[in-house]
Parts: sequence; C-alpha cells; structure tokens
Amino acid sequence: MKIKNFLLSLFFLFGISEIYAQEKSTLTLDEAINLALTKSTEANLANTKVASSQYELQTVKNNQYPTLKISGQYQRLTEANVNFKINTGGSSTEEGETTASPKVNQLVLGQASLAVPLFSGFKIRNSIKASENMLQAETYNAKNTKEQLAMNVVILYVNLYKAQQSVALINENIVSAKQRVKDFTAMEENGLIARNDLLKAQLQASNIQLSLDEAKKQVTTITYQLATLLKLPENTQITPSDPIFGNALNATATINENDALEGRSDLESLRWQQKASEANIKIAQANYYPSLSLTGGYVAFNLQNVLEVTNAINFGIGLSYDLSSIFKNNKDVKLATSRASETRQSVELLTDRVKVEVQEAQENYNLMIKQNKVYVEATGQATENYRIVKDKYDNGLSDTNDLLEADVQQLQSKINEAYSKADITQSYYALLNASGKLTNSFNLTKN
Repeated sequence: MKIKNFLLSLFFLFGISEIYAQEKSTLTLDEAINLALTKSTEANLANTKVASSQYELQTVKNNQYPTLKISGQYQRLTEANVNFKINTGGSSTEEGETTASPKVNQLVLGQASLAVPLFSGFKIRNSIKASENMLQAETYNAKNTKEQLAMNVVILYVNLYKAQQSVALINENIVSAKQRVKDFTAMEENGLIARNDLLKAQLQASNIQLSLDEAKKQVTTITYQLATLLKLPENTQITPSDPIFGNALNATATINENDALEGRSDLESLRWQQKASEANIKIAQANYYPSLSLTGGYVAFNLQNVLEVTNAINFGIGLSYDLSSIFKNNKDVKLATSRASETRQSVELLTDRVKVEVQEAQENYNLMIKQNKVYVEATGQATENYRIVKDKYDNGLSDTNDLLEADVQQLQSKINEAYSKADITQSYYALLNASGKLTNSFNLTKN
C-alpha cells in the first residue's frame, strides 16, 4: 500500500553519517565548530602531532652542534704487581739490590673530549631541511584534519535539524490523525462509514506514531554523538540555530578550481612531504662522502705511587670513511628516490581528485538549489490537494483512501521541503570543504 510504504520508509531518508557531537539549548554552527576545533580529541591529537614534529626538528638541529663529553673514574686496586719495563736509571740500593715495587691500590682517571662536525656530505644540513619540510607537512595535515572535523560537525548539525524538523511535522500530523480516528469512531458507531474505513484511519495513525518514535530516537542518537564530539555533558539537549538554513539558500557559491588547488591543506601537506622526500635522497647520497670533524680533549691520570699525568691537552682533525658504502649505499639511494617518486605521484593523484571533488560539489549544490524550488512548489500543491480532497470527502465525492493518501502526501511534501533546506546548507559547506575554505568561513576563536 502506497501510504504504508511511505510511512515505513520515511526515516530511511535520514542518511545519518557517523561523526560526532555538540552543545546545549540553541547552538549556532559557529559555536559548534569552535567547540570541535578546541575541545575534541581529534583536534587535540592533530595539535600534538605538530608539536611532536617540532621536537623532532629541534632534535635533528642538535646534530650540528659540538659534542662535549666528560668522564671520570676512581678505582680501588688489589695488591697490584708493578713491574717497570722502562729503565729509570736509579732503581738499585747501595748494596746493589733492586728496590721493592711501589704499593699501588688506586687509580684516578679524568678526561674530557670535544668534537665539532665540519663536513658529513651535507647530511646534517639536508636532515634539517627534511625535518623542516615534514613539520610544514604535519602543520597542513593538522589543518586538513580540522577541516574534515568541521565538515563532520556540519553533517551532524544538519542531520539533527532534519530529525527535529521531522519530529515537529509528524507531531502536527499525528494530532490530526488521532482526531480523524476519533471522528471516524463516532461515525462508525452511527453507521455513517464502514468499519474498514475506521481501521484504515487507525492503521495510519499507528504508522505515524511509529515514525514519530523513530524520529525521536534519531534526535537522541545524533544529539549524543554531537555532545560526545564536543565534550559536552551526555544529557545535553541541542537545538540547531535555524537562520543558517536560510542563509545557505540565499548564498552564491562558486569555487574556482585553481583556488581549490591552492587552498586544500591535504594537497599542500603532500607537497611538503615531496620536498622532504627529495631531501632524503641527498641524505642517502651523503654516505658516499667521508666525515670530517675537529676534535680536542683533556686527560688527567694518577696511578698511586707510580705515574701522574696532568694538563694532557690534545686537539686535531678526525676523518672517517666507510669504504663499504661505495657498494652498499646504492640501494639506499634508490630506495629514497623511489619514495620521492611515490610522493610525487601521490600529489598528482590528489590534484586530480581535488578537481573532481570541486566539480562534483559545485554540481551538487546547484542541484540542491533547483530541487528546493520544486519542493516548495510541491508543498503548496500537496496542501491545496489535501484541502480539495478533504472538501470532496466531506461531501461524499471521494473515499477514505483518497483522503488518507492526500494527508500522507501533504506530510511528505513538508518533510521534503525541510530536508531540502537542510541539504542546501550541507552541500554549501561541502563545496567550501572541497575548496579548503570551510573553517575560514566561520568566526573561530583563536587558541
């Protein structure tokens, strides 16, 4: 039956995306986005990753600074036997006997060493450059994470509006449905209508009640998701601010493809990753060169009753070269080159995808605008149709099926119009998201 099928399938139209939560009483979309970007776990995780990347850069920069090491030892020795191998020229007594070995039971050793890197095949410089590029990539990746988080909030916000509008419209309809059942009951008792007509009215009222319960469940579910995302109390009741759904209808949204290619944070992140991968090639090639460093040190040594050394200062130049790298490092260079090629191809792939997303988002927004005009007209037509059918029914010119069907069509048209206004809002922000300008369109609180 057409009426029954519509009522049973009504709330499959919701298309609730699984995203996250929001705030109390009337909550504007700006406020919801602000809460998401400052309180949500996703936003905090993105900020933490940027901080970690900054620490990684500082760690790599430390490699260009001198290394200074200080060490000292104090050791107790057992009864050590000391046998001088060097002829000291005065080790015999007057009787010509050799003197006894000195008593040695402790050793004191202190030393300091300094190394200053002079040349390492430009490995340090390129490592710093690669880390700086990765920091930029992570920064833009965090911006993209927040951009997608904002879009998720928009979707939840819109779906909550849809669900609440459904509850309001169905509540209005169920009042008239219950009144119809009451009227039909009295008419059936007086023999004015067949019992079958009463049963049809009762069945429609029951189906509408089921739809209302489903709509209320959707409101509760989406509200909980939104509150969880925004770190609000679980029992928070949220009412979307209605004006934004009219503002999107009157907005003019046209996105230039080149602006989108420049504004997308995920694409910019990949570009910086590509620069980092190119620096990694030079890092791998640095192993072909020797390492040169300036070295210096100080040593103090005391072996009890035997030897004491102080002010032993040394300095010079250290050179090291791994000859096996001539043969082994070739694979490392090829691996780094291949990784750079992967990143370059990823940039090209995402560039094409951005173009497609912008074009699709633009067409979808234009379609929503056109559909809204149709739905507005359909609402007026359905309302007028119900008035005419109701008048005919009251005059015995149409049957119960016509009346109930006209009532359902009127309800469906009102819901479609409300959904259309919400869909325009979502498609408008989806277009901004495709161009990388979503978060910039809101009045956000600076952290």
